This record gives sequence, structure tokens and C-alpha cells, in this order.
Amino acid sequence: MSQILKKLAGQTAIYGLSSIVGRLINYLLVPIYTRVFATGEYGVVTELYSYVGFLIVLFTYGTETAFFRHVKDAKNPQSIYSTLLLSLLSSSVLMVSLLILFSGSIANLLQYPQHIEYIIWFALILGFDALASITFAKLRYEEKALKFAALKLLNIFLSIGLILFFLIGCPRWIDSMPWLHNIYNPEVRVGYIFISNLIASAITLLCLVPEMLKTKWEFDTALWKKMMVYALPLVAVGFAGTINEMLDRVLLKHLLPYDNATNMAHLGIYGACYKLSILMTLFTQAFRMAAEPFFFSQANQSNAQKVYAFAMKYYIIIAGLIFIGVLFFLEFIKHFIGQNYHAGLVVVPILLMANLFLGIYYNLSIWYKLINKTLIGAYIAIFGAVITLVLNIALIPTMGYVGSAWATLICYVLMVVASYLLCQKHYPIPYNIKSMLGYLSAAVLLVVFHQFVILQLPTTIAYIARFALIGLYIGGAFFYEKKSGFNIPS
Repeated sequence: MSQILKKLAGQTAIYGLSSIVGRLINYLLVPIYTRVFATGEYGVVTELYSYVGFLIVLFTYGTETAFFRHVKDAKNPQSIYSTLLLSLLSSSVLMVSLLILFSGSIANLLQYPQHIEYIIWFALILGFDALASITFAKLRYEEKALKFAALKLLNIFLSIGLILFFLIGCPRWIDSMPWLHNIYNPEVRVGYIFISNLIASAITLLCLVPEMLKTKWEFDTALWKKMMVYALPLVAVGFAGTINEMLDRVLLKHLLPYDNATNMAHLGIYGACYKLSILMTLFTQAFRMAAEPFFFSQANQSNAQKVYAFAMKYYIIIAGLIFIGVLFFLEFIKHFIGQNYHAGLVVVPILLMANLFLGIYYNLSIWYKLINKTLIGAYIAIFGAVITLVLNIALIPTMGYVGSAWATLICYVLMVVASYLLCQKHYPIPYNIKSMLGYLSAAVLLVVFHQFVILQLPTTIAYIARFALIGLYIGGAFFYEKKSGFNIPS
């Protein structure tokens, strides 16, 4: 394997540590949530965090990508960081203030009139996270991966620790520790998830303040305008991308043909089953965090396009293995969610493949960022958002959350096709389409074979067969790639 790929793999592992370890631990909270909360209550969590996905795009407005794009050629990188930091500080104060000012009206609009505090808590979470985002980007640029991972893990462990304290500890200890009545109210319920998030975000931001103070705070107006011209189309990209990822969980509440309580229960089931695609999501996120700065750093190399093609192929190989592994052992993985949520397991294969294609799209999206064609990226994302909206409206009333899952997969497949075709026109990258489709087809065929043949075998034989098929996939990939020596062509 080439040194370039090893570097990308190493950074993916380190950056992924904070995401994978933290998300896995957070994943372990799902059994608690799906046993402590009714399906409708978990629907509240699913819905509100979906709205956060939309708002964080507005709060950060493409500043991370703008930072990576401009800092690599900058004579004064600190000026880029400080300009974006001050920009985020000003905009965050403004948007947090507006959300708090209109929190009552927003709570009524979302049908949570008795929980105005939810809006206030999330406004503060968004402000803290937006301010932290540019400093985390700076740590990635400076390749301070360990510090980045440590602070991310601090945030995650604080949040999870507080959630366990409020949901598990306090109900058990409150009778023997009367002082807990001062900080714990059993009627808050899901609100303690949001409170824990708020405290963790605030403490993480405080830990980043020393890093912020290291730089000379200055605002370069001309530089800011230049970066905003680049970044603002990415808001459309990010917002449309969030529509593709989150809109189904927003629309289910309103488009399912039942009463509100039943709709929220279905939303909770769908949100819990979505969590079962966590391994694919974790890998995709870890790869994306490492790949963006890495891809930009390779942009001026003579073989840059071949590096991007090589990285894509190995992403697909590993993502295909995850797809196979999760579905082969879904009968065990499903127990991470409560029995009342198992009705939604049918969406897991669809969502796994959807997340795999989302990762392919992230890989492809580097081309328009490198050549400053972010507006084309916005058009692709908007195209995907329209597809998502139309398909969800068409499918949810008749297919329920299964329709949402199919809408997500179809959207990402079409976005990949559109981005690939435009990529070859504007910034040709020699992707090995034949081998990539081969790995995807092999993964799907193995899962279909497992579903219709292996599951019919006696238990012991079925286990042996599963591992044999996984070995077949890995061995096939190894021997096929060995022909090229695992190297990027020069």
C-alpha cells in the first residue's frame, strides 16, 4: 500500500477515534432510550435533533470548508482563522438571540407549546457548537489529530455521563439522596438528553478558548468577502444535504396517515432502527473528516486525481464489508433496541446502502471544491433535496417509514450519478467504475444469498457459512487488488 494511502488511513483512524468510540458509546445508550422511553417520546428526540441538523448548517455557513480551501495557499493562515472565528462569533450571537427571542412562537409551531425551554437549550447548543467548529477545523489543518480526538471524546463522555446520571442514577438514588431533588425532576424525561448535550457543548467550548486566544484576533474584510463567495453556496449544499439526511424524520410526523401519537411512535421506531446503520455512518464520517483536508493537501500533486480514485475504491471495499457484516449479524445487533422497535428492522438494509452511497458522494464532492465550482455542488445538492422531498411526499402516506428509507437511497444514488457525470466533464478523475461496481454487486449478492439460503440452514452451519462468505469477500478483494500491487499508479 502506498505511503499516501497509509497517511489517509492513519488520519481516518485517529479522527475516527473520537467519532467511532464516542458514537459507539452513544450507540450503547440506544438500548436505554428504547427501554426507558415510549416510542412516542423517542420520536421527540429524533425530531428535534433532525431540526438541529438543518440549523447547524446555517450557524456554520460553510466556514470549515472555506478555511481548508483558502488556508493551504495563504501567506498568513492565522488571519484566515481569526477572520472566520470573529465572523462566527458575531453570527452565532445574532442567531442565538433570535431563536431565544422567538422561542415561544417556534415551540408552538413545532407543537411543543409546553416546552419552550427545548428551543432555548438547542439555541445555545447550536451557538456553542458553531463557535467550536472553526477551532476544530484549525486543529485538523495543523494535524493535531490527538488533541482534536481528545476534545471530541471529552464532549462525548461528558454528554453520555450526564445522560446516565439523569436517566439511570437519579431515579435510583433520589430516595436515599434527598439533595438530588434540587437538580432532578422526573417529569423532564427526554429533556435531560438535551440538558446533557448543552452542558457538554459549553464545557468543550471553554476548553477550546486557550486555542482561540493563541491567535491574534483580526478581521480582514476583503478576505472575508472572498471566503464568503466560496462558502455561501456550500450553505445550499449543506442545507440540501441535511434535507436528504433529515427531512424524512421531519415529514413522518406530518405525512403518516394516523393520529399525532401514533405518528410520533412510528417516528421513534424509524429513528431507533436508523441507529442500527451506525457502523456505516461512523466509517463514512471518520473517512470524510480525514479525507477533506487530505484531499486539499494533495491538490497540487501531479497524480492527485489518481489518489482520489484510489481512495474511493478502498472506501467502497471497506464500506461493502460493513454492509455485509451488519446484515449477516442483524439478528444480534437488533437487540440494541427494545422489542417494541423491532417492527422497523426492514429499513436497515436500505439505510445501510443509502449511507454507503452518501460516502461515495462525499468522495466525489471534492472536485467542485478544488476548482471553486461550489455553485455546481449546490445545484447537485438541491437536485437531491427535491428528489427527497418529492419521494417522501409520494411514498410516506402509503409505505410509511419504509418509503422514507427508499427515498433516501434513491436520492443518494441519483446524486452520485449526477456528481460523477459532472466531475468527468469539469475535473476528470479516473475512477475504476468496473471494480467499484463489482465490489458493490458482490456485497449485495452475498447479502441476498444470506437472506434466502444461509438463514434457512441449521444455526451452527449458518454461522460457519457467514464467516466463510465474509472471508470470500475479503479474500477476493485482496487477490484482485494484489494484481496492482496496492499502489497508486504514477
